[in-house]
Amino acid sequence: MLKNLFSKLPNQGKTIFAIMSELANQYKAIDLSRGFPDFDVNEELVKLYCKFLKKGYNQYAPVNGILELREKIAEKTEAAYQSTYNPDTEITITGGATEAIFAAITTFVRENDEVIIFEPAYDLYTPAVKVNGGIPVYIEMTPPHYSFNWDQVQKSITANTRMIIINSPHNPTGNVLSAWDIERLKKLVNGTNILILSDEVYENILFDGFEHESIILHPELKTRSIIVNSFGKTFHATGWRMGYILAQKELMNEFRKVHQYSMYTVNTPAQYALSEYMTNYKNYHELVDFFQQKRDLFTNLLSGSKLEIIKTKGTYFQNVCYKQLSEEGDFEFASRLVREYKIASIPVSYFYKGKNDYKILRFCFAKNDETLKRGAEILCALK
Repeated sequence: MLKNLFSKLPNQGKTIFAIMSELANQYKAIDLSRGFPDFDVNEELVKLYCKFLKKGYNQYAPVNGILELREKIAEKTEAAYQSTYNPDTEITITGGATEAIFAAITTFVRENDEVIIFEPAYDLYTPAVKVNGGIPVYIEMTPPHYSFNWDQVQKSITANTRMIIINSPHNPTGNVLSAWDIERLKKLVNGTNILILSDEVYENILFDGFEHESIILHPELKTRSIIVNSFGKTFHATGWRMGYILAQKELMNEFRKVHQYSMYTVNTPAQYALSEYMTNYKNYHELVDFFQQKRDLFTNLLSGSKLEIIKTKGTYFQNVCYKQLSEEGDFEFASRLVREYKIASIPVSYFYKGKNDYKILRFCFAKNDETLKRGAEILCALK
């Protein structure tokens, strides 16, 4: 038995996603917990993947990604945001958004650097900061509006602040950054060396006329920002583990030094398939209507329940408050829903460092309509 084994994450156990998924599998529950679709990837994209497999594109791709895909990303970014990135020096293909985020934090966060994180926060941010010796500084967002508290950010900035992590559309709350939020962020970082890590993996999934305020739109922020995106979220292929990162040349040079050792290279046939698939812009422009229909279907079906719906502005997650049904903690209530009613969700307290419990659960509506109908039927029957 080894003695004095050192752990970089001594208090870290299984993620809440693993816990709830295992419960869902154990009790054969409808799984609305993890953020993955239960419908198929577009048949055209599958055929393209198979085409490049059969054509022999099965060996290492260039470490930064095939140029054809990086060029398609540059074209898509310029069309969407009227802003240019050099596909050769400012775009890198990554092993999903997870690898992109972890590698970016590893690249730029040094020991005792402070990193500002809005919580509830996607559960990767804090461990990645801690593993690299950084110090997370939390800014709490509270229901029902989950506003970004910029006054608290201002009070939290010190000489040691290295990075601010933002996520919009925001997982798990569904909130989105407004133009006013962006202006506050600009003022806070002006004249500093603070970097921004902008997690924009749900950029194409917004509702009710809300528009995505990408960091890319703002030159003052673009020069200090690392922008992360995901093909898995956009094209319903989370298991492909395909993402990308955008950054100015100076930042990208440093990122690539780490990326080449954390991932080296990314799935080759998938890169070629995505490159050809992205030629047709409608393949991602249609996402808004597609997911708005699913959000509206799910929330309309829940309107007769005792759950309070906290309407999401973006992402494919819907938060609900269950105070009218139970005083149990959210983990206990979510676990009981799996065991007794065969439906799985995510307790939102697990996205807070202090496990702040507002009696809120997160449900994923990136599911077939029949799945959503069966799930809503169960939830509406709760007394």
